Amino acid sequence: MRLIGQVSLFSLFCFALGAQEKRAFEFKAPIVRESIFKEAGMNDREKDAYATNLAIFTANEIVRMKANKDSLGFARKALAVAMHLSPRNKRAVILKFQLEKGVMPTTLEAQYGPKTLATLFVTRAEFLYQQKGNVNRLLARCLIDLAVTIDPRNEDAVYAYEIQKIDLGELAWGPITDAPKPVIPNP
Repeated sequence: MRLIGQVSLFSLFCFALGAQEKRAFEFKAPIVRESIFKEAGMNDREKDAYATNLAIFTANEIVRMKANKDSLGFARKALAVAMHLSPRNKRAVILKFQLEKGVMPTTLEAQYGPKTLATLFVTRAEFLYQQKGNVNRLLARCLIDLAVTIDPRNEDAVYAYEIQKIDLGELAWGPITDAPKPVIPNP
């Protein structure tokens, strides 16, 4: 009888602990079923490399900024782009899972620093614009938007971002972050 009471008390204690356990933060993960950037002017290896570097940078930023609202907002956009570039990218899939569960990611060794990554995005965006097509232009706009967030001192990124806003308005992230079916909006 005493054993049953102890087991019941232990079970109740464990249940209470589990109920008290909260997530470190709330994250609304992007919804990506299929890539909207399949036809973008990049080969699959490039897309995967960009997705990996973007996911690593994002994870490190979340850790650095202690998962604050701004870092999680950036993460939603960055992960959406990474997963549209390469839907099965290991780093992006792992980061998405961790953030959905409220788990702080670990700091990873980055191939590029923020300045270099932003410059790389601006350069790639210029090439994508030259290739024409809605998919290339949409990806270019996404890369510029991310670049200006990654390094707001990058004058080329800031200039391209502001010109995009003048010419085309703000980038609508909804079709990118919430894409149960791939729809390519006009950039």
